[in-house]
Amino acid sequence: MSAFLRSEAMTESKQFPEGMQPLGSQEFTFKCHPGVSCFTVCCKNVELDLYPYDVVRLKKRLSIDSETFMRSHTELKKGANPYFPTVIVKLVSAGSEQQCPFLGTEGCRVYEDRPTACRTYPLERAVDRNGERGRLSDFYFLTNHDYCKGHYEAQPNSVKQWVRSQHLDQFNQMNDRWAEVDTLFTTNPWKGEGSGGPKQQIAFMVCYDIDGFRNFSEQQRLLDHYRLNREQKKRIGGDDAELLKFGFEWLKEILGGRSSLIKKL
Repeated sequence: MSAFLRSEAMTESKQFPEGMQPLGSQEFTFKCHPGVSCFTVCCKNVELDLYPYDVVRLKKRLSIDSETFMRSHTELKKGANPYFPTVIVKLVSAGSEQQCPFLGTEGCRVYEDRPTACRTYPLERAVDRNGERGRLSDFYFLTNHDYCKGHYEAQPNSVKQWVRSQHLDQFNQMNDRWAEVDTLFTTNPWKGEGSGGPKQQIAFMVCYDIDGFRNFSEQQRLLDHYRLNREQKKRIGGDDAELLKFGFEWLKEILGGRSSLIKKL
């Protein structure tokens, strides 16, 4: 299950994936609830991508540190980016099936902090970073799995209503920042190191081990190297999402991308 399509190379004619057209203002019908016969089927035998902000939300929800979360609940796979691994949820055995570790007897146990892909479905989101005046534009597509009966529920939705009801704005904002970093990774900024070299290990720590990165940044006094005011430092020091934003900009700075950080003289 994927909810985020990297599409920074869209042309002016907007070449969307074959057979997919953005919804725009068009309404769609969908509702998921315990009464549908397929309830929680989507939580089984699924490959669920996790983005950095997903991990921040989930590890906090489970009251564990990010390293423990990664070791206990995730696996790595080779994804679309040949130079950086994709993180997926590690499924657990449930009889003859494999299911999400966060699935309980009454549904999702982490629902308020569920990953991007779960809260975006039945939509998928594509991002165009070559939009008018360089502004980011996003597009939503309707997906449909044969097993999902939620599409037959007489509940009209618009994209705006769905984004609002699923509290997607903060996830989208953080995932857009992650997409910029992931795009930088596709250029192989650690040439010569090979897979799992020092720079890539640091990049993985920043993106997926926020508690490890916090310890690292404090030991190295990273915040003191850049022009940050007291309020910015306070936010970064007390909020994992703010630290992740800083980490993304720091990675862009040390790996040769465009960063908003300004070094102190």
